[in-house]
Amino acid sequence: MTLANKITLGRIFLIPVFACFALYYAHSVREGRPDDRLWLASLVVFAVAALSDAVDGWIARHYNQTSRLGVILDPLADKLLMMAAVLILSFSDWPVKLPLYFVVIFFGREVVAIIGAFIVNHLAGKVRIQPHWTGKVAIFLQIVTVSAGMLQLHPVIPWVAAAATLFSVISFIIYVGDAISQVKAAGHGNPDPRP
Repeated sequence: MTLANKITLGRIFLIPVFACFALYYAHSVREGRPDDRLWLASLVVFAVAALSDAVDGWIARHYNQTSRLGVILDPLADKLLMMAAVLILSFSDWPVKLPLYFVVIFFGREVVAIIGAFIVNHLAGKVRIQPHWTGKVAIFLQIVTVSAGMLQLHPVIPWVAAAATLFSVISFIIYVGDAISQVKAAGHGNPDPRP
């Protein structure tokens, strides 16, 4: 259990804390008495959790603390935090809603990625994920979109949500192409020879 992994676990434990503050704030909005203290608390916890991602990554690289556990925990923590934020901003009484198309593409991409990784792993024996710059841009823009929603920046949200969705679709197509190549390389894309 390295220091980097401990920070990652701390980020996972912060997710329900963030969700509680955010949901209680949304409830206060519904009651007509928005509690800005809860809003500020949810922002601070979200920011600390998001920044800890950069910290544990830097520690893992700088002090050579990369591990198999960290490879699993780090993206899991990121996805759980983003999923919690997107769900709360979309389906609670939070004052600013994220566009429905953004939510559908966000969760659809995650579900298909999990199913696709399972299929490729089953057919090709091992999934080789090659990060592409479009995927990194998509993730960055998703974070910007969620942050804009948390900060209630109404005019910004449609633009960054549209950009995030565009790059999510592009990177998804690229990853699907890569997955098909891996399956074909394993010999599963060729027709069965006639007896």
